[in-house]
Amino acid sequence: MEAMVNTVKGWIENPIKFARSHGVQVTPGAEMDDLESQVHILIVEGFLLYNYKPLLEFFDKSYYITIPYEECKLRRSTRQYTVPDPPGLFDGHVWPMYLKHRSDMDGTLQIEYLNGLKTKDEIYNQVYEDIHNTLLNRL
Repeated sequence: MEAMVNTVKGWIENPIKFARSHGVQVTPGAEMDDLESQVHILIVEGFLLYNYKPLLEFFDKSYYITIPYEECKLRRSTRQYTVPDPPGLFDGHVWPMYLKHRSDMDGTLQIEYLNGLKTKDEIYNQVYEDIHNTLLNRL
């Protein structure tokens, strides 16, 4: 997690230099010296991000996809692991840890909870629209 914090800091310092150093092609016009006039968006993804306090200061927007117990258990049971889950792992560990981590993160940030029962496209469109509106309101 400390390495992730350092990576995010490196991106914040100079998104263009960071992109180049990681093999990402920079679009024409992004070469301007005035980084302040440009919009750069970094998406940081992971299910325990909101439980690591040193990362919290970097988030402008926070989203968390939730699903009910029954759906989560169903999805987990259909996964194919090299080493299968032992019996009782979901109810004895996976779900209780999900509830613990979710409880620990509540109140740390203004998090928008997204309905994981929606399609990927619906979730994407909801987040895209929210970010787009946020950027429009900043101009």
